[in-house]
Amino acid sequence: MEKIIIYTDGACSGNQNEKNKGGYGAVLIYKEHKKEIHGGEENTTNNRMELKACIEALKTLKKVNIPVEVYTDSAYLCNCMNQKWYLKWQKNGWKNSKKKPVENKDLWEELLYVVGKINDITFLKVKGHAGIELNELADQLANKGAREV
Repeated sequence: MEKIIIYTDGACSGNQNEKNKGGYGAVLIYKEHKKEIHGGEENTTNNRMELKACIEALKTLKKVNIPVEVYTDSAYLCNCMNQKWYLKWQKNGWKNSKKKPVENKDLWEELLYVVGKINDITFLKVKGHAGIELNELADQLANKGAREV
């Protein structure tokens, strides 16, 4: 079956510090075509970069009628999309179960908008730093994005 495979990853150096550098990376595969993207931001978090990697990868798609598989080592991203946490967040005015504002609301809204344009998308969790070739490449791209900030 014809499908688009995407591996995404985020990185953040000094995640706990106020001043830091983060990066995102993604590898997209469709038939014999392979595309690599990366970028970075200052003063961010690892979770933001995980979301950004997915958003930026999905925004590059030219066709939305081909099934898409997104592979990520981010439980935060994968669990939210597969368990549909966002439905409760939206229902509760973007508040989490502790009645606190959902972190990264801006990126979640952007991701949901982009995902909403795709006919068939699946999110799959992979183990990070486990020798999975395309996941390792996405990690390298994310670190490159952080270094270039």
